[in-house]
Amino acid sequence: MELAYIPSPSRGVIHLGPIPLRGYAFCIIIGVFVAVWLGNKRWIARGGRSGTVADIAVWAVPFGLVGGRLYHVITDYQLYFSEGRDWVDAFKIWEGGLGIWGAIAFGALGAWIGCRRRGIPLPAYADAVAPGIAFAQAIGRWGNWFNQELYGRPTDLPWALEITSSTDGRVPGSYHPTFLYESLWCIGVALLVIWADRRFKLGHGRAFALYVAAYCAGRAWIEYMRVDDAHHILGLRLNVWTALIVFLLAVTYFVVSAKKRPGREEIVEPGAADGEVEGGDEADGEKAEAEAPERSEEVSETSDDSDPSDAESKKEAADEAESAKKS
Repeated sequence: MELAYIPSPSRGVIHLGPIPLRGYAFCIIIGVFVAVWLGNKRWIARGGRSGTVADIAVWAVPFGLVGGRLYHVITDYQLYFSEGRDWVDAFKIWEGGLGIWGAIAFGALGAWIGCRRRGIPLPAYADAVAPGIAFAQAIGRWGNWFNQELYGRPTDLPWALEITSSTDGRVPGSYHPTFLYESLWCIGVALLVIWADRRFKLGHGRAFALYVAAYCAGRAWIEYMRVDDAHHILGLRLNVWTALIVFLLAVTYFVVSAKKRPGREEIVEPGAADGEVEGGDEADGEKAEAEAPERSEEVSETSDDSDPSDAESKKEAADEAESAKKS
């Protein structure tokens, strides 16, 4: 007898008239807003300008969505290009299917373009947004709950996920809620990065590298629990191998960066520290311009007051000169 379980939503979309509101899309959007909000706070704390994170996110987010979808479609091409499938479904991102590996890779490319346009070092920007990305992933994973996807092996644990849909080969039953495991893991990763960054003053991309390594460590064992179709290499799922390889690359970068460039960047955004000074000079200039007419009026009033005495002195001098001439 099942005493408790996590119910799945009966549907992942609600229609407001002709407008569909999809739970998966909402989770992605909310995650992006959280990442930008937290990244902006961290960027300002590091000495950057407010709004810079959002400006660069305009490049990073679209690139990340395209990259995430490409990775998913390429690694699960049978879902879209095998017999009986409609290849047009590959473009229906709202139905689920984003690969985090492609999203991070292409998102980094978009961020690099945005950083180049602003004259900002990409590693510093990556350090600022790293915890926010982890929180965004934690929120985004709940989109899989709305779509009843990415669950693990069958289980009768009290927190088992109840799957009711039989679409795409699903078998109704109770399974490990791997989406929940990964969501909680991502929250832990975000908190770890925030703590380590404050404690050790991580810089030059090391906070981002810590996020990547910590996420990969959790993704490997969570991926191992999943039962959905996936490509296997030497008995392991493709994403397990990807997590292991990316983990090693992140750790290597962390170690090498710490030896070559210890500490944190002193300047993350050129000119940001002078912004307040420049603004102060402009304010002082405006104030001086406003006071200039008043000062000129005072000077004119003073000169007007002195005119009578000056006139008398000149008159006396003229009279003396006239007397001397006559004599």
